Amino acid sequence: MIISKEWLSTYVNIDQPVDELAEKITRTGIEVDDIVDYTKDIKNIVVGYIESIEAHPDADKLNICQVDIGEEESVQIVCGAPNVDAGQTVIVATVGGRLPGGIKIKRAKLRGERSEGMICSLQEIGIPAALVPKAFENGIYVFSEKVQPGTDALTALYLNDQVMEFDLTPNRADALSMIGTAYETAALYNLPLTKPKTTSKASSEEASNTLSVNVQNTDKVPYYSARVVKNVTIGPSPEWMQMRLIKAGIRPINNVVDISNYVLLEYGQPLHMFDKDQIGSEVIEVRRADDNEKITTLDDQERTLVDSDIVITNGEKPIAIAGVMGGDFSEVTENTKNVVIEGAIFDPVSIRHTSRRLNLKSESSSRFEKGIATEFVDEAVDRACYLLETYASGTVTEGRVAKGELGEFTTPIQITVDKINQTIGLSLSEDEIESIFVQLGFETKRNGSALTVYVPSRRKDITIQADLIEEIARIYGYDALPSTLPTFNKVTNGALTDRQSKSRVIKASLEGAGLSQAITYSLVDENRAKDFALVDRSTISLLMPMSEAHAVLRQSLIPHLLDAVAYNVARKNTNVRLYELGRVFFSNGEGQLPDEVEYLSGILTGDYTWNTWQGKKEQIDFFVAKGVVDRIAEKLDIQFEYEAGEVDGLHPGRTAIVKLNNETVGFIGELHPRVAKENDLDRTYVFELNYDKLMDVSVGYINYQPIPRYPGVSRDIALLVNRQMPSSSLIQVIREHGSDILQNAEVFDVYEGEHVAEDEKSIAIRLSYLDTEQTLTDEKVNAVHEEILTSLQEIGATIR
Repeated sequence: MIISKEWLSTYVNIDQPVDELAEKITRTGIEVDDIVDYTKDIKNIVVGYIESIEAHPDADKLNICQVDIGEEESVQIVCGAPNVDAGQTVIVATVGGRLPGGIKIKRAKLRGERSEGMICSLQEIGIPAALVPKAFENGIYVFSEKVQPGTDALTALYLNDQVMEFDLTPNRADALSMIGTAYETAALYNLPLTKPKTTSKASSEEASNTLSVNVQNTDKVPYYSARVVKNVTIGPSPEWMQMRLIKAGIRPINNVVDISNYVLLEYGQPLHMFDKDQIGSEVIEVRRADDNEKITTLDDQERTLVDSDIVITNGEKPIAIAGVMGGDFSEVTENTKNVVIEGAIFDPVSIRHTSRRLNLKSESSSRFEKGIATEFVDEAVDRACYLLETYASGTVTEGRVAKGELGEFTTPIQITVDKINQTIGLSLSEDEIESIFVQLGFETKRNGSALTVYVPSRRKDITIQADLIEEIARIYGYDALPSTLPTFNKVTNGALTDRQSKSRVIKASLEGAGLSQAITYSLVDENRAKDFALVDRSTISLLMPMSEAHAVLRQSLIPHLLDAVAYNVARKNTNVRLYELGRVFFSNGEGQLPDEVEYLSGILTGDYTWNTWQGKKEQIDFFVAKGVVDRIAEKLDIQFEYEAGEVDGLHPGRTAIVKLNNETVGFIGELHPRVAKENDLDRTYVFELNYDKLMDVSVGYINYQPIPRYPGVSRDIALLVNRQMPSSSLIQVIREHGSDILQNAEVFDVYEGEHVAEDEKSIAIRLSYLDTEQTLTDEKVNAVHEEILTSLQEIGATIR
């Protein structure tokens, strides 16, 4: 929307520079995208009167004009415009003047004749050619009425002005009109607003005697009205109206069409003016279009309609596409005598669909799409009648022909002063708050500290209490809101929390091991929502997902990490190692907030190390992934236990469940061959840990031990056990009976095959003994070692 400061001043007497006005409006929520100054780069432009004219003796297309520019003597100006003539009031750039584009006006001789100035066209003073009235598009501009010579031409043309271009958000449709902007400006400066005249001298003839209206689909057209103005005289609209339209980006046509466009910009209410004698009947019927029904619009394009479109008809065939554009045969022409003015409310969704389908965007459709102010519908039609009576010599018939109901012009919203002050942190009184609402043009009733605010229909963006509170903050001034520091019950020194510190250590450790951090979407498709989940719980689906691929909140980080690896491998990046620290979500039932749990997950595929100069490389396997998880435990100073297990999507024989203090906290495993094949991957390993549970373990302070001064002893044992027995069970027994001298027990070999029964396996374990207080003796080591062996035999192990 383009807002002229000169036009705006006719409603609100605002005495502020345009840049300050634009800043104030921007600060309160309507962004002023640009300011165009019509006086920029223009100097010494006055009104002149051509007293006489004669042909140039040496040039067929030049004329020598004697022009009164308000000085003691007339000046001589040579002009080549085809429409120049004596008796015209014109725009003159005098000697020493400047025009846009850096043009300087100097005394000159044209074919031997002196010229002291320049008679200008509108284009030469900065008006775009597409907006110049047709009568002057190829020549100089001629004032329609006499103006005192020497008068500042920009003032006479209403161009001593600056216009603001609003970048409006869809909710502020009220600012798509001059009056809507005037209400906003009046509120910002606490000034009175003067509305334009709308009362005309209606004749004794009733409009209903010459026209009737019928609406078939009241759900699509809640209200339709029409007024009739007879005996109009087609001609140019007044200068002030033409120039305001030009500044708003609309080309003047004639007084009737210009009045329609002018009222559109003034009230934000689209009108349509039909040539009553060309409608073809005394009936206007509004209905849904028939499939494949055709109409030729004002732009001379034949349009094919569908049954979702709304059309205005003469009872038989369409004469306009409702809210979008009129038809050609009922348009106002130079021969028009009688005019029907349409004012209506159309369904915004229907107008939007029609406009989009026909690729036909108009000033009218853009306003209907956003919803119009019901309070202005009849008032805008009455304003058009007044202007037609005043500037087209029309006779306005009595009354209007209407169908439907406009509905309520206001919406009541109740709010209290305490609610407003508590929300925005002010201490405004009832009078101050009521005053702001009155400034905005909202009728307000008080009952103690309770207010009932009647929001007018032009402000469709205000529907709840929060909207009213926002209006108070806007008009009071966001920059005037008090600033306060937050209040703390406990003040810290700003150091990292324990969890933050641990997380940084873990991330640094993983990155040191060659893993790169990934950040993936929290949403997955429904089919993969429970893949690799550690627990079996209900999922959470979005009500309106952007796509099926992002419809459900994840319960594992692995699916998207798998996507990331597959994406890289498909692009020949075959060695990929990623980790992610993110949240997963579990439902607690309808109406309850979900549980959010932080997980730490990783995925590895390809080669772990490769040295081309030595011809060595190491492929990632289960134990590389387990080593990464062990590194995490080491950095957190905790101890994981591992058990063979199964997880859907992982290899059944190469998966370990990770436990902490006998509680399952995650898993490590190789992708199931089927899953790997589906993603075009070679052997790929993943791990996932419940990071919240790891953080819940209180480690305390780390006590460092001195390097022992006494030598230790190591002994190897080989045990035959059942193949189903996990080696962790043996290690646990060894630790329980190792007294205080057992330092470590480590499996270094597992053998299955020849010389070992089919249901057994041989496990070799290295035991390390150390006494930190004194030198170990064989007697002490033997005693502990024998106790360990006895305990192992008791659980079914055979010493080899």
